[in-house]
Amino acid sequence: MSIGSAEKSGVSGRHSIVMQDCASISVTGVTDVDSFDERQVKLFTECGEMVIHGENLHVNEMSVEVGNVSVEGEISALVYGDKAAKKHRSFISKLLR
Repeated sequence: MSIGSAEKSGVSGRHSIVMQDCASISVTGVTDVDSFDERQVKLFTECGEMVIHGENLHVNEMSVEVGNVSVEGEISALVYGDKAAKKHRSFISKLLR
């Protein structure tokens, strides 16, 4: 995602994480949400691919236009992947754009 398209979509180009008691997490700088279920949420952020692992995960808020995602559940791990993956877009997001 180029800086120009980040400004147009509302994503500020910054990425941050706030986690409370391993039970909820808020992520900013989200450029795309690839998939989510009760055990895993896969995102693309300004810093690359990010996967949230846990049990009973529930996406409370998802605004890719603004770049925010909020997840609740028993969070057991946060894993960053390939930084180049931040330019990847899921098949569904390509269809919706």
